[in-house]
Amino acid sequence: MSSSTVAATQFDLVLLVLRVVAGGTLFLHGYNKLFRGGRIEGTAGWFESLGMRPGKLHAWAAALTETGAGLLLVAGFLTPLGAAGLIGIMVVAARTDHRGAFFMFKNGWEYVMVLGFLAWGISGIGPGGWSVDHALGIEDALTGDWRGVLIPTVLGVGVGVLTLAVFHRPDPPAESA
Repeated sequence: MSSSTVAATQFDLVLLVLRVVAGGTLFLHGYNKLFRGGRIEGTAGWFESLGMRPGKLHAWAAALTETGAGLLLVAGFLTPLGAAGLIGIMVVAARTDHRGAFFMFKNGWEYVMVLGFLAWGISGIGPGGWSVDHALGIEDALTGDWRGVLIPTVLGVGVGVLTLAVFHRPDPPAESA
């Protein structure tokens, strides 16, 4: 095997692992909202407490976006759209739930930032040779000429910000006596 073949195989393996980690994590978040814990009803109540109203609409939207975008990333199918879904979810999470300091142990936004940039990087590079996009011959059409960077940035950040602008209505802080 030539060194360029080994390098290409390593590159494809690394991208596959990154897609499975990012997409699998996102999928499991959505699965949890749908089938475990408090399910949609519990998620809806939590979202209401974060100011995302109506909570039930956003519970369904988040759960379906997380499962769908997670599966797209794992498969490497329509990769920029899967990345946009993950980025949009992370934009909303950073503003509503992870508003503390930087570090996660203080309810900070480091975790959502890392996942968002991981998805953005995967989309920018492309899903690799071990992906549905590659098998269908659409990888270059989706990620070439900056599309892999622009699609998730514009769509993911745009939908996340628009969602917050339209639906995020947190309760005013309680006045101290």
